[in-house]
Amino acid sequence: MAKIIERPMYLQALEEVKQTPDIKILAGVRRSGKSVILEQFIDHLRNTDPLANIIHINFMIMDFENLRDYHSLENYINKLYDPERHNYVFIDEVQMCKGFELAINSLHARGLYDIYLTGSNAFLQRSDLSTLFVGRTFTIPVYPFSFQEYLDYFSMKDIDLAFTRFLQEGGFAGSYLYKTEERHIQYINETVDALIVRDIVQKYKVRKDRLLTSLIDFFCSNIGQLTSVSNITKCLKQEHKGITDPTVERYVDYFCNAFLFYPVRRYDIRGKKYLSSNEKYYLVDTGIRYARLGKRDMDYGPILENAVAIELMRREYELYVGVLSRSEIDFVAMKNGSPIYIQVTNNLSDPNTFKREVSPLIEIKDSYPKVILSRTHQPTYVHEGIHIVDVAEWMGGKVPLYDSVIY
Repeated sequence: MAKIIERPMYLQALEEVKQTPDIKILAGVRRSGKSVILEQFIDHLRNTDPLANIIHINFMIMDFENLRDYHSLENYINKLYDPERHNYVFIDEVQMCKGFELAINSLHARGLYDIYLTGSNAFLQRSDLSTLFVGRTFTIPVYPFSFQEYLDYFSMKDIDLAFTRFLQEGGFAGSYLYKTEERHIQYINETVDALIVRDIVQKYKVRKDRLLTSLIDFFCSNIGQLTSVSNITKCLKQEHKGITDPTVERYVDYFCNAFLFYPVRRYDIRGKKYLSSNEKYYLVDTGIRYARLGKRDMDYGPILENAVAIELMRREYELYVGVLSRSEIDFVAMKNGSPIYIQVTNNLSDPNTFKREVSPLIEIKDSYPKVILSRTHQPTYVHEGIHIVDVAEWMGGKVPLYDSVIY
């Protein structure tokens, strides 16, 4: 039996948009826990809203098989409407209803319901939402477990040991039920295979499915590297004769739409402008990298960078790669228009490494916060205005990313 932990960040996000007119959509990679979050929010409403009228349909359960056409779905919901209460509609795996978007648009147009959806990424990809739903949508991104949730799940006290395990095992909670490393890896690989087949091959009628697998392994091997479509094509051309830049670009977009990769653009720090050439791509979960490649080329620096990138996105930062004239900043993390400049490195104990990470931050002359995230194993300290923060403590929710009080 799976252990369930509360995911308060998502419950808070749902609470903040409760009873707004938008169609709320929980979107994220397969097996990231969207259905569980929906159920937890339903329980939360039952405990906090005495007027809640919960209309919950889970198409994975046979009880709702008769609602798998849009007329039946809308009629069922309208019959349960109560004008004296707050009417919440929750539909899990909504794509299993044929023509579901017609029912949802009709329900939304009535203005009577607070609507929440989850579904297969093949049907609710970010590129499709504007065409599926004529009304407004509000997307809540859902990620696999964070390190903080990993600590809660396993009740681990040794944060350093836990962090090393987390970087390898990742945040797919379903994999935690398997007792051996081999079965754990099998679970993650089958999750990725299902994403390829159901969210990409079937949806887009892809013929070169071997190229999809090669792309995943390419990105797993090149975490944190600036790349371009033409470079990817050159690297894979020997194995896949006849591939072209447009094909590779299209396939990369498919993966991003299915929430397997997250692209991060470059930002010119001095010119305060966004650059269109070259991007970095980060995996939604570092456990995928380990499952695909094992300990081959196990460089913890890029893996740590990937984990930090996803954590910053999870904490709702807008993320860019910082560009200076002679160097690069790993991340420019924006929130409300204000940046934080961040360097990520696995180990700062070597003086040359310390100088390499500090120098680009010192080169930035504005007054915005500057941070180095590393496995320091000590409390946060400041060097020439730069906050040096233990990355495991920060990702575990023990210390802030930046604290203006520490000097």
